Amino acid sequence: MTRAPALSSTIRTFLASRDTDAIDVPILQPADPFLDMAGEDLRRRIFLTESETGAAMCLRPEFTIPVCLDHIGRRVTAKQRYAYCGEVFRQRRDGPPEFFQAGIEDLGETDIAAADARSLADAHALIAAALPGRALSVTLGDQSVFEAVLAALGLPRGWQKRLARAFGAPDLLAAALADLQRPPNGAAALIGAATDRATLTAEITGAFAGAGLSPTAGRTPDEIAARLMEKAELARVRLADGALASLKTFLAIDVPLEGATDALVSFSARAGLSLGGALDLFAHRAKAIGAHGLPAGAVRYDAAFGRPLDYYTGLVFEIGAQGAPRPLAGGGRYDRLLTLLGAKDAIPAVGFSVWLDRIEAMGTA
Repeated sequence: MTRAPALSSTIRTFLASRDTDAIDVPILQPADPFLDMAGEDLRRRIFLTESETGAAMCLRPEFTIPVCLDHIGRRVTAKQRYAYCGEVFRQRRDGPPEFFQAGIEDLGETDIAAADARSLADAHALIAAALPGRALSVTLGDQSVFEAVLAALGLPRGWQKRLARAFGAPDLLAAALADLQRPPNGAAALIGAATDRATLTAEITGAFAGAGLSPTAGRTPDEIAARLMEKAELARVRLADGALASLKTFLAIDVPLEGATDALVSFSARAGLSLGGALDLFAHRAKAIGAHGLPAGAVRYDAAFGRPLDYYTGLVFEIGAQGAPRPLAGGGRYDRLLTLLGAKDAIPAVGFSVWLDRIEAMGTA
């Protein structure tokens, strides 16, 4: 086991001071929730295994999904703030595959703007406590505002889904925008001779069996068939030049949070788009964040900023420090996740994680 970072006790003391209950969840987790909901970036870095019954299992790659599963399993009905500090396991390009994370998952708070602001402020305060005197910077994005822009532009539902999935992955988003401007030819080649989803699923299932591949290693044949047919349909759509220009103008917005609401209002007026409740919530959240007294200019809103986890639905953010090559914390809102994991009722949720090895490295730099 990897040794706990020296600052773990400081982190745990801080978390206990933020009106939280400490939680621990098993290291061995069911793999399907991560494969289905965590996103492509995390999915390909998970350490998979099988139980004695053949069920797909994995080493805990993050805490959000396990904490939510525990909350649902215990049938908790009251709002709850969970704090954790422990090991996660995933393949990484910049460090060992076993490392420590800490964070807070805030489940059930219906005042969305206040909960979002508290999550960001807690993450900022945690890092400030661990790295006193360091100047920190926050990059903030909003999945719901991005999706509101896509809907207001009148994009077909399939394109809205593709672009929403690409939010937070600059290369994927750039490729999607290029396809919107110059749709590829030969879309039918994506699905071969198959004319319906069932036929294509059967063909993919046969190909899996012929190659000796297990469907639990990634997407199921039916999911692959659906994605291929969706791509073929998307390839026949072209976005009008004016709408594409508006989308690119939106994605270029990058301003201090203090001016972000005005920037979005100005953009929507010039583009003739109504962003509705997504803009109202953004404005309320910006005021709530300002009330926490973070240093002036420390928070920026980048309209193109997202995080590569599929379960985010609204606020997303990362926190860095001068001289840090990678973010020290990341988080966001994930209001649909608990329902997808089996909760009977919708449960609003927001949370963040910090990378203790990165913080420790900054403290010794």
